[in-house]
Amino acid sequence: MGMSEFYGEADEAQSTRTIQRALELGIDFLDTADMYGQGHNEELVGRAVAGRRHDVVLATKFANRREGGERWVDNSPEWVHEACDNSLRRLGVDHIDLYYMHRRDPGVPIEESVGAMAELVEQGKVRYLGLSEVSAETLRAACAVHPISALQSEWSLFTREIEEEIIPAARELGVGIVPYSPLGRGVLAGALTSSDELDDDDFRRSSPRFQGENLRANLERVQRVRRLADQVGCKPAQLALAWLLHQGNDVVPIPGTKRVQYLEENLGAADISLTEAQLRALDEAVPPGSTAGERYAEAGMATVEH
Repeated sequence: MGMSEFYGEADEAQSTRTIQRALELGIDFLDTADMYGQGHNEELVGRAVAGRRHDVVLATKFANRREGGERWVDNSPEWVHEACDNSLRRLGVDHIDLYYMHRRDPGVPIEESVGAMAELVEQGKVRYLGLSEVSAETLRAACAVHPISALQSEWSLFTREIEEEIIPAARELGVGIVPYSPLGRGVLAGALTSSDELDDDDFRRSSPRFQGENLRANLERVQRVRRLADQVGCKPAQLALAWLLHQGNDVVPIPGTKRVQYLEENLGAADISLTEAQLRALDEAVPPGSTAGERYAEAGMATVEH
C-alpha cells in the first residue's frame, strides 16, 4: 500500500526493486488492493512480477470505492464481478490467487456478496476467497456459502481485539489469519518519536493513536518492546513480527515496506525463536487493550466490524 499512497512519497523504481528482492529471498505472497493508489498499486505489482507469475501467490481486494472525493463500500454482486475484471486487467494476469472483500457494507447480505465471489471461483478468475475486518458472526455466515481461506484484519502487539472472538471463530472454521499492520503502522519499529516527523499526506496524521497524549503513551509502550528486543538480540520490528509468527502456523503477517533494507530486516523475524517467558514478557509489556486511541478516525472505525 505504501508504495502507492498513504505513507508519504513513493518511488516506483525503488518499490519494484523491493518486490523483486522479496521474490529473490523466497517471499512469494504479495498483497495489494484495487484502492491503493486507485489501481496504481495493482499495476505496479503486475509489472514487478511479470515473467514470474507462477512464483507468486497474488492477493488483491475489492469493495472500497473512491470517485470525485467520495469514498464508499460497495459489496454488490455487480461490483464484485466488475471490480475483479478491473483487477485482472491492471495486474496483467488471468487469475487472482486470493480475492478479498476489503470492507463490508452491512446493507448488502454477506450471502449475496460471497455468492458472487464464489461465481468468480467457478469461472476460474479467482482461486480462493478472503474477507477483511469482519466479525465472527459475518465470518460464519460467509463460510456457510463458500469456503473462506483467509481473514485479513489488523493484528499486532498494539491491536489485539480480534483475539477474543474473531481468532477463535477463524480457527474453528479453518480460516487462515493474515494480520495487516503487524508493526502497528510502523510505530513498533521504534523509529518514530513524534507525529511532526510524518509527511503532510501521511495517513497516520489522522489516526487517534498518533496524536498528542495518545502517541506519547504509545511510545512508552514501544520503549518496553525495544528493551525486550535488546534482551532477545534483535530489532523491535523483528520482535513484533516474531511475536505474531509464534501465535500459530495459521498466521501469516504481511509487513509493508518500500525499501529493501527494511524488507530484509523484517525477514529476519522468521529466524527468531521466542521462549514462553519472552512471550509472557511481551504480553505484560503491551497488554491487550492498553494501546491509547482508536486505530482509525471515526469514519474509518465505522467500516470495521467487531
